Amino acid sequence: MDSTLSNDVYPRGIKLGVDVGTVRVGLAICDPDGILATPFKTVSRDAKKNSDVRVIVKQAAERGAVQIIVGLPRTMKGEEHASARMARDYADLLVAELQRAGLDVPVNLVDERLTTVTAHRNLHEAGMSSKDHRKVVDQVAAAGILQHAIDMQKARGSDAGRRVHAPAPSEPATSAPTLQAAPGSDPHSSTRGSQL
Repeated sequence: MDSTLSNDVYPRGIKLGVDVGTVRVGLAICDPDGILATPFKTVSRDAKKNSDVRVIVKQAAERGAVQIIVGLPRTMKGEEHASARMARDYADLLVAELQRAGLDVPVNLVDERLTTVTAHRNLHEAGMSSKDHRKVVDQVAAAGILQHAIDMQKARGSDAGRRVHAPAPSEPATSAPTLQAAPGSDPHSSTRGSQL
């Protein structure tokens, strides 16, 4: 299935939702018709080896996902702090790993506010003890993020959130000497994609 996006089109098919935390990452999945997002899996965050990122990419490949939605936590005023930067960095890691795996699956950052709070409340109302919340709250939050995104896509008839793009490829080999960072310059300026 072609997952190429234009201004008024969004990919149709199975999608994954991702709730990024410092300790755990929650995953959710929706049906091919994009009707219902369901909690799917919780994986431990591995900031050193990023094995959790590879788990998500593997799930995307195995399930034929057409899009990955990553929640971007903002404050109620719309500001971004450390958790939002973490989500952006995680989305960058996902894009890079998808590229390495040869998968053309778009990754979108979608504004999410209070999804974890809502997930805790829903679990409490369902009769689950607070002690047991930890096991599933991240995937329930991921389902909330994904449901919000697929509902927006259907309501608008266009894609939701902002697409995360891979960093621009390096300069051609003929200009290799210019890639060397000059003393005192920012060594990251030419190696990092633009932030959304």
